Amino acid sequence: MELIRTPKIENVRLVFRNGKKKPPVGTLYLTTTHLIFVDAESRKETWITLPHIGQVIKLPLSTVGAPLQIRCKTFLSVTFIIVKERDCHDLYVSLTSLCQPVHIEGLYCFHYTPSRSLIRRSLGWYQFDIQAEYQRFGVPNQYWSLTNLNKDYELCDTYPKYLYAPSGASSAVIIGSSKFRSKGRFPVLSYLHSNGAALCRCSQPLSGFSARCLEDEQLMASILQANPRTRFMYVVDTRPRINAMANRAAGKGYENEAHYSDIKFMFFGIENIHVMRSSLNKLSETCELKDPSINTFLNGLQSCGWLRHIKAILDTSHWVATSMEEGFTVLVHCSDGWDRTAQVCAIAALLLDPFYRTIHGFQALIEKEWLAFGHKFTDRCGFLQTSDSKEISPVFGQFLDCIWQLTRQFPTAFQFSEKYLIMMHDYLYSCQYGTFIGNCEKDRVDLRVSERTYSLWGFVSANINDFLNPFYLNDKENQILRPDLSPSNIQFWRGLYCRFDSGIESVEPVNDIALSLQDQTASLQDHVKFLKKRIISLAGMLGSKKEEGIVPEQNGVSSSVMRLSKLTVKEDTKKLDVDSVFHSECDPFSKSQLETELNSVAVTWKNIGETTECPSCQTPFSQSVTKVSSTD
Repeated sequence: MELIRTPKIENVRLVFRNGKKKPPVGTLYLTTTHLIFVDAESRKETWITLPHIGQVIKLPLSTVGAPLQIRCKTFLSVTFIIVKERDCHDLYVSLTSLCQPVHIEGLYCFHYTPSRSLIRRSLGWYQFDIQAEYQRFGVPNQYWSLTNLNKDYELCDTYPKYLYAPSGASSAVIIGSSKFRSKGRFPVLSYLHSNGAALCRCSQPLSGFSARCLEDEQLMASILQANPRTRFMYVVDTRPRINAMANRAAGKGYENEAHYSDIKFMFFGIENIHVMRSSLNKLSETCELKDPSINTFLNGLQSCGWLRHIKAILDTSHWVATSMEEGFTVLVHCSDGWDRTAQVCAIAALLLDPFYRTIHGFQALIEKEWLAFGHKFTDRCGFLQTSDSKEISPVFGQFLDCIWQLTRQFPTAFQFSEKYLIMMHDYLYSCQYGTFIGNCEKDRVDLRVSERTYSLWGFVSANINDFLNPFYLNDKENQILRPDLSPSNIQFWRGLYCRFDSGIESVEPVNDIALSLQDQTASLQDHVKFLKKRIISLAGMLGSKKEEGIVPEQNGVSSSVMRLSKLTVKEDTKKLDVDSVFHSECDPFSKSQLETELNSVAVTWKNIGETTECPSCQTPFSQSVTKVSSTD
């Protein structure tokens, strides 16, 4: 609380980046976790999670006050105009300190408690088992086995403790190879195709201009021998050739084909983290243009190069997946093997394996390729004040963008929707859950995040229906995805980068509307079955009363309803067991009960954003709160 100089500021104007709406005036509140704006007229609340804040910019003073611009990592950009310049400065100082703590244990996840006590702290932490995941595609087997050399993270502290290497490789060979690879990240198994083709990953060799390592060469030979169907294997360097050649001067580089027998070496042109960071910054600037012309926007989109980078990642991943489908083993690396390597290996496996296109399968893919194999989330996302700004890069965000591109081409192949990808992007930067905290598995073990924080996967499990794709079909046609990666098929992801164009509330995705309609249809179908049963039951009761000489109108039921009931019974005799209904004990009908049941349609479907109350019980929904964050 000592970092909060001014917890409450009144008479603040909220200006949206498009400037089309009249700026509301209200009160601004600052807590240790959120910045909250309350509209004085509508009482509508706007919540911004502090870790989402990427930049706080003091703009030049104006005649109405001191403007303070907030640019978020979720691509939200708003400006607060504060009457007193001193209050603006105090808020600026507080936000710059609170949005990035100094120590990792100051992150939101270590202090977060969900509002719903139904979510257990342990929920989601233990649903992924890396050994079970390898068993799913048949490992260990005669060619691949588990090695315990890294059980205490001593051989490579950025690798997981459980690693799978060729059965023919001895411990001495593995240790020797580890010493010859950058950061000790030696070649290991990432995914095994059903045809025996293996996807392996590692970092660049410390080869320089002429150095070689016999153990590393022997390990590569063992990887090739683990796939007896082929005579050679591919080694994919995801970097541009010029970058890899420049690293040779620093004692690193790439494999010399003269030293490695039976390999075919391939370069691909995925740029480094610095180029990607600059590209995203330019993309954000393009998206924040006020009233841009079509030429201005398209020129900005082209000059930032973002879509070109997305295509390069997809091209490489598709090439790897195609080679494996043809039966060839592929080894992938970049510089240190935790950025571009993670992107390519994850997407290639997803193209080949439909399990990774389900909600839980996608989580397993992230756990294995990104979390277990040491993508540096804390550094790449800039969670801390001590983070090196040169280490920040949207590597994981690019991966999500690539997946979105695939969902556009194959709308029925994925169990999850666009909302699932956007949610994951936002929760990554909110630091609300401990799932993405740390730079490697060892970091999370040392921090005891599974004991001290909540898991994002637990939140997903508790809200899984919100992320389902209503068009998903688990059929044989979608077993292997073969995308068309021509330039015209690489699209700008407006749902992520420009979702706040119309204001503080993001645009409702079409899939959400379709999912709501699907749920409504199911409810109506259930209600139709219920009404049919009630009409048949009523027909049976009316029939028995007629035999007893009782006039139906005495029970408040017209003769026309009785005729309808008889007709319904006659038409549905083949479908429904009428006799069982006639001889069952039925609750007596009253006129009011009958009217209530005939009129009680399950739910009146409306646009999600326009629904103000529950159609059944008329309980009002709270539309006064907008949380531009990932909070419960």
